[in-house]
Amino acid sequence: MATPKKATSSRRKGLRHAGQTHKLYVTQTASCPNCQEMMRPHAACPVCGYYKGKAAVEIKTKAAAEEETSTAK
Repeated sequence: MATPKKATSSRRKGLRHAGQTHKLYVTQTASCPNCQEMMRPHAACPVCGYYKGKAAVEIKTKAAAEEETSTAK
């Protein structure tokens, strides 16, 4: 089996990977079936907290978070 005679330099390796930066930043979005906001697929909705028709995450609003911190003090 053939082996390389010289190590691949970081510059040559970087040039080989340079054209693939578009793959790093592609984000797919889908609409939430509960609130119709845009969200990432296969994840809970950041607006309403539902995933596959069920409440998965409790979303706190800014006002509710402030009330909770003020009552805890």
